[in-house]
Amino acid sequence: MWSVPALLFLIAFFHRAAPGIIARDLMQEFQMTSVLVGLLAATYFYAYAALMIPSGLLIDAFGVRRVVAAGGAVMGLGALVMGVAQAPRTLFAGRFAVGLGAAVTFVGALKIAATWFPQARFGFLSAVTATVGLVGALIATAPLAVLVGVAGWRGALAVVGVVTLAAAALCLAVVRDRPDTRAPDTPPPPSLAAVLAGGVTVLKNRHTWPPFFAFFCLYSAFANLSLWVVPCLRDVYGLSAERAALFATAPTLPLLVGAPLTGFLSDRVLNRRKAPFVTLASASFGLWAVFVATLGRLPLPGLYALFLAMGTVGGAFVLTWPIGREVNPPHLAGVAVAVVNLGGFLGAALTQAPIGALLDARWTGTLVEGSRVYSVDAYTAAFGACAALALAAALVSLALRETCGRNVYHELARTAVRAEAPSRRRGER
Repeated sequence: MWSVPALLFLIAFFHRAAPGIIARDLMQEFQMTSVLVGLLAATYFYAYAALMIPSGLLIDAFGVRRVVAAGGAVMGLGALVMGVAQAPRTLFAGRFAVGLGAAVTFVGALKIAATWFPQARFGFLSAVTATVGLVGALIATAPLAVLVGVAGWRGALAVVGVVTLAAAALCLAVVRDRPDTRAPDTPPPPSLAAVLAGGVTVLKNRHTWPPFFAFFCLYSAFANLSLWVVPCLRDVYGLSAERAALFATAPTLPLLVGAPLTGFLSDRVLNRRKAPFVTLASASFGLWAVFVATLGRLPLPGLYALFLAMGTVGGAFVLTWPIGREVNPPHLAGVAVAVVNLGGFLGAALTQAPIGALLDARWTGTLVEGSRVYSVDAYTAAFGACAALALAAALVSLALRETCGRNVYHELARTAVRAEAPSRRRGER
């Protein structure tokens, strides 16, 4: 029940990183600039972010089986449209469809985890689901580069589209929304008015915004690294597409262990949220600064080790979801997590095109087989912006509330009331 929606989430995560491998091919085929490649990559995040909160409503109303199967079908058709595109507008339309279909996959997998498994296993399955997504990002590096080398970028997207449609059909055929032994008279899904009212409560809570912006900044840096690291390795270090893609797995590989381990240590060992996030975000900025300062001069083994280190500390983002949940009313946990999660995808959507513009602004006019080649200075400027985002995440993290792994909403509310009482009395006098 869980593995099929998780498979579709893996494919959805694959699509997030895929433009980094085929960026050079798109530049050659459509004479695209880095700004357009950045916009194309960001189109996925625009669609994903727009449907992120509504996806929960759809799944509650119509069930995981139908909604995730429909999302998989839309995602697969979007990949096929991209594969046959003859103009940029068709390419963008396909990419937007991929993002729309992908938006329901993560929520669907977590809904199955909550429905089919004991409550005590939900945290573990949440971490495993996120890790499955990271596997999709890994497949979008070296394996995708090999597939593109064999079948071309259009053939690769066609293969991915067909596999996605097959997974969507499998979801429709075998997934069930709840166990047969569960009573059919389950509570009705919350009304749209109730969800909107809860969303307003979360948005008005000032403690929601530090984790939102921390995730915004941290994930923006990672998403832009995923997009531009392969072109950088080809342009600056002269690596082939396949070898550059293999190097590009280095930041993601440690996350397969680091992300679940970060959550485990925060829950079971440290009983802290803010302290580990501040530490990891600060370390992330330090590693970004080293990367930018040594770009083009650091030997490849050292660069690979640096990428591994960046991935190791990158698991900090998993702490933003529990922090967002624990500073909001317990019955609004889903909405709170969705709002915080939206920060990361908005960050990726809003920063990829501007960072592409930094590359284009420093382009010296060099073309290789019809695609632009950028200098070390251009990539230094682009990745310098990523380092600034990592610094912003570290600074914003200082405003996080320490929850110690428990819901502190009512404590924060009582503290706010006591703080307002003296000023209110002075105003009455």
